[in-house]
Amino acid sequence: MQIIAGAEPFESPGVGERAQTAVLLMHGITSTPQMVRPVAEQLTADGYAVSAPRLPGHGTRWQDMARTRYADWLGAVVASLEALRADHETVVAFGVSMGGALVTDVAARRPDLIDGLVLVNPAFAAADWRLKVIPKVKHLVPVAQGIADDIRRPGPPRELAYRWIPLRAFDSFIEQWPRLVRQLPDVHQPVLLFRSRHDRVVPPVSAETFLGAVGSTDVTVHWLEESGHVAPLDHDAEELIALTRDFVGRMEHGH
Repeated sequence: MQIIAGAEPFESPGVGERAQTAVLLMHGITSTPQMVRPVAEQLTADGYAVSAPRLPGHGTRWQDMARTRYADWLGAVVASLEALRADHETVVAFGVSMGGALVTDVAARRPDLIDGLVLVNPAFAAADWRLKVIPKVKHLVPVAQGIADDIRRPGPPRELAYRWIPLRAFDSFIEQWPRLVRQLPDVHQPVLLFRSRHDRVVPPVSAETFLGAVGSTDVTVHWLEESGHVAPLDHDAEELIALTRDFVGRMEHGH
């Protein structure tokens, strides 16, 4: 199983006192750790322990993803967080798109594993009529046009992600949305929520649903004015990274 060049998982044990704090960085559906790599590299340079795993079925061929489901991805995230928690005092979870939904799911159900959440355009809801037909269409059509590379900044790097999205795997995520929203009141960790002004993948209703239901009293919302969905690779990446560093530092000292 050949991993796409550049899509490899990223890990660093951390250096000095900051190594007591670990950050898990989760990419989105059809994407790879490359999506969060700029954030992971900066946190590594800061001395934090960092883990940016590759979700099952991702970063190889879309046919591999077609055989996986939400439960496989969630299991991988839980296993990564359990490993980090075993060795670190503070654990912060950072997730983009479905990665944001996955870490929020764990924050609600296993609050012992996560001390703070950084969410970038997390996906919990959508108004797109096409999503309503997926449960029927997925039995007839195996894949649809992908949702990758919503980046406004020209030139490289582009997002390393599948050009096709396997519909049964995708639907296994969409069908979790009502449950994810129902358990949002159980999320009490501090949250830093980034919203891209020009997101063409996840609509505003998703963040609004999250903000209306989340149980945390410590929620900071930051708009990324010049970015599309894949914000860590877009115009506002430096701003996103700087604010993430501040948040991780606050978790490190407040825990």
